[in-house]
Amino acid sequence: MLASRVLQQGESHRPWLIWLHGLLGNNNEWRVIASRCEQWPSLAIDLPGHGDSASQSCRDFADVSQQITAVLQQHGIERYWLVGYSLGGRIAMYHACKTQSSGLQGIVIEGGNPGLNSEDLRFQRCEHDAGWARRFRSEPIRHVLADWYRQPVFADLTTVHREALIAARADNHGPAVADMLEATSLGRQPWLVPQLQRLALPMLLLCGADDQKFQALARDAGFPLCTVPQAGHNAHLANPADFAAALHEFLENKGTEHALSQ
Repeated sequence: MLASRVLQQGESHRPWLIWLHGLLGNNNEWRVIASRCEQWPSLAIDLPGHGDSASQSCRDFADVSQQITAVLQQHGIERYWLVGYSLGGRIAMYHACKTQSSGLQGIVIEGGNPGLNSEDLRFQRCEHDAGWARRFRSEPIRHVLADWYRQPVFADLTTVHREALIAARADNHGPAVADMLEATSLGRQPWLVPQLQRLALPMLLLCGADDQKFQALARDAGFPLCTVPQAGHNAHLANPADFAAALHEFLENKGTEHALSQ
């Protein structure tokens, strides 16, 4: 069973917020945002290979989605929103499209890629992620992280922020991260855009104002998009106040509309 932690008790009549972190993260990274959404009960899950779930593994997206469902059942959670960053956002999108859950109220995705629409691109991404996985298995994790956080998607990071992320992520177990990276590679993720466009649930994509790549992905797919000022790919870390404000407004408005329509 995946490890999880209740971050807020919230108001009992509201659906739960289920927080899903990105690769190399853990449940702790959502504490600040959850504290700004205190009306909602909140549960943060450690994904396979991460945090207190470091010894847990998964085979693919279907497997991790089922593991999340098992955690919800363990806590007796029937109505919930999924809020996911990066890898967590991709898992949330998969769960929304592939899981028959009457309790899911909607999804909020931060910097999550809805998939690649060609076999060639998916193959290339699997090869790319396999290369990183080999490094995570064989090299000191700090050395790998120093290069990981110099990828173009993290170009907005200052030296101070980059060093802080490396220090925070260095407790990860490299081989466990490698296993999760390969199991949930973007190359192994289905092309979810058509299903997401037909999704009969509220959905919002949150992107940092400096994260041009993921803004373009959202706009090209016609997804509802909200930008967070003074932030790049990891907007909830760079600007938690504005991120939480945008999330709060969406949940209050769309959450109420959805509840009334049921």
